[in-house]
Amino acid sequence: MIRLPDHLQIDDPRFRDLVHPTSQLERLCTGFTWTEGPVWFGDHACLIFSEIPSQTLYRVCESGGLSVFRQPSGFNNGNTRDRQGRLVGCRHGFRDVVRTEHDGALTVLASAHDGKSLNSPNDVVVSSDGAVWFTDPTYGIMSNFEGNRAEPEQGARHVFRIPPEGGAPVPVISDFAQPNGLCFSPDESLLYVAESGSSHDETVPSVIRRYAVDGATLTPLGDFATLDCGLPDGMRCDVLGNLWSSAGDGVHCFAPDGTRLGKILIPETVSNLCFGGADGQRLFITATTSVYRVFVDVKGAEPWTRSARA
Repeated sequence: MIRLPDHLQIDDPRFRDLVHPTSQLERLCTGFTWTEGPVWFGDHACLIFSEIPSQTLYRVCESGGLSVFRQPSGFNNGNTRDRQGRLVGCRHGFRDVVRTEHDGALTVLASAHDGKSLNSPNDVVVSSDGAVWFTDPTYGIMSNFEGNRAEPEQGARHVFRIPPEGGAPVPVISDFAQPNGLCFSPDESLLYVAESGSSHDETVPSVIRRYAVDGATLTPLGDFATLDCGLPDGMRCDVLGNLWSSAGDGVHCFAPDGTRLGKILIPETVSNLCFGGADGQRLFITATTSVYRVFVDVKGAEPWTRSARA
């Protein structure tokens, strides 16, 4: 049997079908302070990611080469794409969710709720109907490192939904200490949300919660998984319904039944991840100071990760 590389940990035999024993963990670029928000642009064969403290969005091409996509970024954190291929991001500095149009213009999708400024939008997903879902913890206003220090105006740390037709964001979850990463199952019948409140309160469990989705209505289904190292941040589902979550020691992969299948071990704290590459089977991982890439034997559930074209 081929010996597993040091970056793979098998906890369940099913994980062997999702990884490969000769895969290599590549560090694509390094020298950053805190990377976040990776999103794959197959139509440009590049990854865009955030470096929050320096207020920079970077582009790294599959063929090699790192360049600045946008600076200043307004302390941009999480990113995704909508079904028209446009970049949608969360800006701590402006406490808003913003869309980059095809001509480069910026459209603010949400900046307030109930007449009060949002906390600091953190991560975002767009469902197939065009609704925009995002988390709003307070990380970006707790200091001047990831945003601008300020007192929260919202009475809770909500998960919001912006209707497909646009308009004011509507709270759909309001009982998290600090909601963070979020993603849908492949058929969008389930929404997963990371609880990262243990970053500042050790009594908060490091869990991923799961919700049944019926249009704009969510039904709590309880805790889906608990992390044994660090806390959950960004996460993605693959086409088989497995959930891949950031963690303190790398990326943890959970089966749809909640069983941890295994880990991709990274020598830095992981903040986020996404699927991409020409074949849709590269996992791009943002960690503290670096961005990594590793082959996985499954494609991401987001439509633009299933082929080279978005």
